[in-house]
Amino acid sequence: MLILYACTLFAGGTLLFLVQPMFAKMVLPLLGGSPSVWNTAMLFYQVALLVSYLYAHASRRWLSRSQQIVVHLVLLALPLAVLPIAIPAGWAPPADANPIPWMLRLMVVAIGLPFCVVATTSPLMQAWFSRLDHPASANPYALYVASNAGSMLALISYPLLIEPNLPLGAQSRFWAMGYGLFVMLSVACAVAVWKSRDGARTVDRGAEPNGLSVPSQAPLGASRRVRWLLLAFVPSSLMLSVTMYLSTNIAPIPLLWAAVLAIYLLTFILAFASRPLLPRQLVARVMPIGVLLLLVTMLAPIKLSIYLLLVVHVVVFFVIALACHGALADDAPDASRLTEFYLWLSIGGALGGIFNAIVAPVLFSSVLEYPIVLVIACVLVRAYTPEPEPRDSAVVRARNWLGADRFAPMDVALPLLLAAGMFAVIVLAQRLDVRSPQLHAALTAAVPALICFTFARRQVRFALGVAGLVAVNAYANGNPRQLFEVRSFFGISRVLSSADGAYTQLVHGTTLHGMQARAPERRRETVSYYYRNGPIGQLITSRQRVDSLHSVAVVGLGSGTLACFAQPGQRWTFYEIDPAVKMIALDPRWFTFVRDCAPDADIVLGDARLSLVRAPAAAYDLIILDAYSSDAIPVHLITREALALYRLKLAPHGTIVFHISNVYFNLAPVVAALAADAGWVTRRMHDSPIAAVDEAKGKWASEWMAVARDTADFGVLTHDPRWVKDAVSATSRVWTDDFSSTLSALKRK
Repeated sequence: MLILYACTLFAGGTLLFLVQPMFAKMVLPLLGGSPSVWNTAMLFYQVALLVSYLYAHASRRWLSRSQQIVVHLVLLALPLAVLPIAIPAGWAPPADANPIPWMLRLMVVAIGLPFCVVATTSPLMQAWFSRLDHPASANPYALYVASNAGSMLALISYPLLIEPNLPLGAQSRFWAMGYGLFVMLSVACAVAVWKSRDGARTVDRGAEPNGLSVPSQAPLGASRRVRWLLLAFVPSSLMLSVTMYLSTNIAPIPLLWAAVLAIYLLTFILAFASRPLLPRQLVARVMPIGVLLLLVTMLAPIKLSIYLLLVVHVVVFFVIALACHGALADDAPDASRLTEFYLWLSIGGALGGIFNAIVAPVLFSSVLEYPIVLVIACVLVRAYTPEPEPRDSAVVRARNWLGADRFAPMDVALPLLLAAGMFAVIVLAQRLDVRSPQLHAALTAAVPALICFTFARRQVRFALGVAGLVAVNAYANGNPRQLFEVRSFFGISRVLSSADGAYTQLVHGTTLHGMQARAPERRRETVSYYYRNGPIGQLITSRQRVDSLHSVAVVGLGSGTLACFAQPGQRWTFYEIDPAVKMIALDPRWFTFVRDCAPDADIVLGDARLSLVRAPAAAYDLIILDAYSSDAIPVHLITREALALYRLKLAPHGTIVFHISNVYFNLAPVVAALAADAGWVTRRMHDSPIAAVDEAKGKWASEWMAVARDTADFGVLTHDPRWVKDAVSATSRVWTDDFSSTLSALKRK
């Protein structure tokens, strides 16, 4: 019987975490690959989980055993009518509004019912199992490990096995078949509980004659419920914060979200195992060390290895999440309160998603939610003690909830003194012009962190100390090069001054998307990837010389540099998905390329592929796809169906150019396979290394790939040895709207 229930929970967890990346991949083509797509998807999943757990709790509380079984079997049958999962016809995101409401509505319609039904598995099956006459039924929480193990397996197997081998349509059909197996397992569990001695009765233990269950123990106090909520909120919020922070401030590494989510699930497995592998006290004691080490790496004005930073952030997240989930496991109530316990966990998880996906982007222009939740974790985890809930005065309850022996004025005074001292040291270091990064880091980060560590035994004092370090650093030691910052659904865009002050740069996350010289005589000069003697400059000017360039479409506005290739009589159209980027490119305080060079250019907001559909056939002599330089490459712009659309909009003898400069992905084989599949020809130029004279003038290395119907359409570039013809690999599989594998395109370093 234990194996049956464990297999059912394992199957449910597997289905939940297969549908999440599968549906996110279906949605990404409509939203350009933004990291916020994942945050919004996680918000939906967490809220849907809350709805599912609310149903499980209500069912356990208000229905008799036989009624629970009948209702749930009917509910299990409903998703069969909407499978397999797919994007409903006619759904398109808004072009110039926040797409979060649209995406949430889409997810409710497309996967809301099957997701919620599967999500009810964990609490409901555990509750059923607790009523069986089985030796393990006294601790049904151990089954939670099976559910999370299935989730983790699905999360790991999707990018490694499923995505590279199955198109989306097949994935959806595979999921539907898996759901059928899950239904059969659930029916078997229902039959088992129906036939059990306890299940033969119509009511739960402690039920009244009317068939409604009543509590079998004294009512839970509000403080304990709030503790459960916060202990679930912190890891949920941190999971999204860590992913966003690393993608924005460290390195936009592909599939980073999957690694962080896998660690989140792993902490559940470790925390709720029958025998914890890591002692709870050890984890709680290590956590302050980890938090302070993390703060030092964030505050210190020195450059550290990207890999070291990734390890620090991920390991500290693991420690905090394990401490929170371990505290939850230790404080779990008996089986009669199981569904309510999971309900409060789901509320905390949903609040974490709401805070990160909806509240934080409105309130903060940077990832400020990260340090805020770190401070909450410092109070909460150090405060937790698995003692019975106190029933004394409000002050005593507060002391015990905080884990403090007593409140003392020094718990506030000492953090204030530390913050004031740190501020004074930072100001003094700036006035003395301390140039040594190591000395500056020691004085303004390492030493304050060591002092703060002495507060660790008093969690309120320690948390306030951490908050002070973060606040002082943000106020007194900001980035002097940053001129402007804005946060949108599509990420964080910053306008920076270059180190030498000669250029204004546009940075999205950690990726540079263009720059402009500040000297008045160089304002119209195309620099960075778009240098005139670089690949794109050569291609544009070669067509202009023979008067074969009248209309140009550019996917990706950036700083607007390409506008300065425009000549009188030409029509240029820019397609840009992020309204914040358009705002920056048109603001003369930052960039003037569009204003100075192509004031009549059209700038179309919205996803380029959806917008290009409205363009006339054969409208463009040149289509430039400048949207592949970050980690979240818009796969839907590099598929067979996308190329067919470009072909329809391309004039006779026109050319399509892909900007494929990318730190992580090698997209040349992907484009070559697409072109060969369509019967087209390609030429590629990788402009590296850069001559010293060009580098001094702001030229960056870049890689571009041109695609045309015939070799003659390349003009003089056909005979330029720098533009090479790539052989198509026999193993390269053509990307389509139904199939793509970003893992296969990762560069092997």
